[in-house]
Amino acid sequence: MKRLAFIAAALLLAALPFSCGQKNSRADACPQKDTVYPLGFLTDTLRLESSKVRSGDTFAGLFLRLGLPKERLYPLSQAADSIFDVRLIRADRPIEAYYTADTLSPSLQYVVYKNDRINSTVFRCFDSLAVWKVSKQVDTVRKYVDVTIKNSLWQDLVDAGESPIFIATFESVYEWTVNFFALHEGDRFQAIARERVCEGEVFDVLGIDFAVYSRGRDSLYAIRFDQGDNGNKYWNQKGESMRKAFLKAPLKFSRISSRFTYHRKHPIYGTVRPHTGVDYAAPAGTPVHALGDGTVTRASWDSHGGGNYVKISHPNRYETGYMHLKGYAKGIRPGVRVEQGQVIGYVGSTGASTGPHLDFRVWKNGTPIDPLKMESPSSEPLKAANKPALDSLFRMYKAEVDSLAKK
Repeated sequence: MKRLAFIAAALLLAALPFSCGQKNSRADACPQKDTVYPLGFLTDTLRLESSKVRSGDTFAGLFLRLGLPKERLYPLSQAADSIFDVRLIRADRPIEAYYTADTLSPSLQYVVYKNDRINSTVFRCFDSLAVWKVSKQVDTVRKYVDVTIKNSLWQDLVDAGESPIFIATFESVYEWTVNFFALHEGDRFQAIARERVCEGEVFDVLGIDFAVYSRGRDSLYAIRFDQGDNGNKYWNQKGESMRKAFLKAPLKFSRISSRFTYHRKHPIYGTVRPHTGVDYAAPAGTPVHALGDGTVTRASWDSHGGGNYVKISHPNRYETGYMHLKGYAKGIRPGVRVEQGQVIGYVGSTGASTGPHLDFRVWKNGTPIDPLKMESPSSEPLKAANKPALDSLFRMYKAEVDSLAKK
């Protein structure tokens, strides 16, 4: 009986729960979870020196300068063989060198080479040499943007906390249909977008899925829908392409300093004469883009005051002209085909000019027309078979935007 009682007591004790916080618990009864370090090693006990790869640096030159013993160069490069091509060391890339805390004879322990904002390559420089890659956490964020124009689209989005990469992507959705130089105070832009964010910084915009530009009671919608044909991806609610034969303007984010008129007092000559174009004031060197696909018919000096001058012939008997350029983009010469949006030159102040600006002109059948009032032909509409899917997306996004706008 005593033996049976002893066995029962032992089984009862084994079944009782215990806490790792109890003073009489064995240390190995509750093993600690392994700590995961962001770079793959503990940095707290090491001394960090940050710098950049110098121009002309090679793998050998860089690591010798950082303190790696010469006899370890080749084995370390071999350890990196399948991880990182040591010939791809690039000037100005950030590097972090970690040394032992011994101030008298510090020893190089690790080198972290920043491949880009997300990815890094880590070199272990002591004992068992090793190389591995680490990546920061990247999150995909879906967001709603709502901005009312007070100054300009760019400035108002910056004031709302949006990143330059988002603003450029957003502007590209409407670059064929909205003249950003003619916005009115009170105009409104709303959008649903997806971004890739790392450590709070936006480094990629995956897409503007839906956008609305409103002026008074009029609204211009843009729905992202990919037909899988490598073509246009933005449509209005009717299935009409947001992409047009011509951009709304040949350069980005400037201001209009002079408009189309037949009676303007010339700022240099002082006489009243026609100005059958639009002047866009912009910093010297600002890229100038071809308004549409076409063929360069002129890229030369204009002795009548236009300075460096490019002229392009487009389908349907349209022509565009770009004056006072600082210079021409590489390869721009008569006879060359250009694509819509291609850089053809840079804003300057050549010829009869009082400051950096682009004098931009458009002709239809040889007659000057106001670029700000030009109706651009549309591209191919959405395929009929895809219209129901577009309708469904439009209703879903519009309901979501209407709901978010009320909050």
